[in-house]
Amino acid sequence: MSKKSYAMHVAMILGSSAALLVFIFILVAHHRDVPGKVRMDRRAQLGSASSVAERIKPVGEITFAAAQTGQAPAKNAVATATPARDGQQVYQASCVACHDAGIAGAPKLGDKGQWAKRIAKGLDALYASAVNGVQGSAGVMPAKGGNPALSDAEVKAAVDYMVGQSK
Repeated sequence: MSKKSYAMHVAMILGSSAALLVFIFILVAHHRDVPGKVRMDRRAQLGSASSVAERIKPVGEITFAAAQTGQAPAKNAVATATPARDGQQVYQASCVACHDAGIAGAPKLGDKGQWAKRIAKGLDALYASAVNGVQGSAGVMPAKGGNPALSDAEVKAAVDYMVGQSK
């Protein structure tokens, strides 16, 4: 029986080798034309109306105004274009985030107890703290409440509004 099983193993190995060779032959024959198809696809893409320059051009362009145009810098144009806001508008736009919730020790709007000691120091001290920022024991208030776009007059108007609401 050992001769029979040996012959059976050899037949199985030869049969599976033949099947593998047939599979490889079919695979190679099928993929032999792929490079030609890829070349044809490239020609179709490259031969279309879009040139390489069109396909790789930048999405956007930046142009700078020439120095002789006499235009004012954008910073000045923006600063003059914004109308003056009253204290309540400045408060709603910039100060409300900290002064409504009392974040980082900011006195809450309308809390007479928290504002009394600050008001006692005088408006000039309040203005200086608001414009330049202040380091308190409970936290930090950045200059102009963290909004450098505000003018000193707008910051002072916001301080006047908060003081008026908290007396």
